[in-house]
Amino acid sequence: MHNTPHHNAPHHDAAPPDAHRHAPHDPAAHHHDDHDGHAHTAPGHGSAHAHHHGHAHGHAHAHSHAASRWLPLALLLTLGFAGVEAAAGWWSGSLALMGDAGHMLTDAMALGLAALAARFALRPASPRHSYGLRRVEALAALANSLFMLAVVALLSWQAVLRLMAPREIAGEAVTLVALCGLVLNLVVAWLLTRGESDLNTRAAVLHVMGDLLGSVAALAAGVVIQLTGWTPIDPLLTMLICGLILASTLALLRSVVHTLLEGVPDGLSLAEVGHAMAAVDGVRSVHDLHIWSLDSRRTALSAHLVLTDPRRWPAILEAQRSLLATRFAIDHVTLQPELPAAAPLVFTPRDSGSRHDHR
Repeated sequence: MHNTPHHNAPHHDAAPPDAHRHAPHDPAAHHHDDHDGHAHTAPGHGSAHAHHHGHAHGHAHAHSHAASRWLPLALLLTLGFAGVEAAAGWWSGSLALMGDAGHMLTDAMALGLAALAARFALRPASPRHSYGLRRVEALAALANSLFMLAVVALLSWQAVLRLMAPREIAGEAVTLVALCGLVLNLVVAWLLTRGESDLNTRAAVLHVMGDLLGSVAALAAGVVIQLTGWTPIDPLLTMLICGLILASTLALLRSVVHTLLEGVPDGLSLAEVGHAMAAVDGVRSVHDLHIWSLDSRRTALSAHLVLTDPRRWPAILEAQRSLLATRFAIDHVTLQPELPAAAPLVFTPRDSGSRHDHR
């Protein structure tokens, strides 16, 4: 189970959250579907807790990762052409070509990280990493995003310098090399978009799309320079592409950071899920509800359920499993049943008027 501090999570009923009496231990109440080695423990309350781990791990580790398996080939193609483009940019004097070459070199590093992350993500869970290495995907995407921000800053600065001090550019060479780069980036983008998309592949595709836009800018710059001789078009288009790349990178970075901070996944509402769970027959209230992403494909949930009758727990458990899987696509679930707080035995002073002093 995902261990989080006990805090004031949303309560979906008026039941007091601080005085729950737990359901007695019942072997039948513990339901653990066979899964990939996860070792879950409940928050300790001094009593045995009933848990459910509803999983569908059969497909989770059998994903084809059709997109990720093309990453090594995309890496080789990108790295090879980056050298060609850098040499052509230096010879022709084109900032757009040299910037695109630097961008492609950064992409080669990003694709290498993505390919490595894809291999790590396939590893099964272990006693030390009970969820496996699924978060490597998010870490690789974070590194890719930071690389992109650095590239955008460098290209923007160089573009400003080039506007302040223009130089002659060989438009014919720029046009030819940019056209070849455009075709190459289209091929790489097509390879990476085959199959499933995850944070890892999205980051790699983002880099390639940036390269694609860079090739378009370099091509446009080469054509304009050939036809008009106006060289400022080169740094101006470079700055435009930097702006487009920055917008996409910030969106990806937001998604990655949200995943690493274990925020509620996009498309899910904590309140909506909690009210739906509390509406299941036999549930009095739901508290300590947590929803987070294991990776871009899987969502996990843990919650405490206050029951009206502990004898109905097996039926309630099955109803919760069905609700969370079919309505919210959550299949990694840990639920803890509890009884409502018992009314305390209260003593009050006897009527003082009935007391007499018989001295």
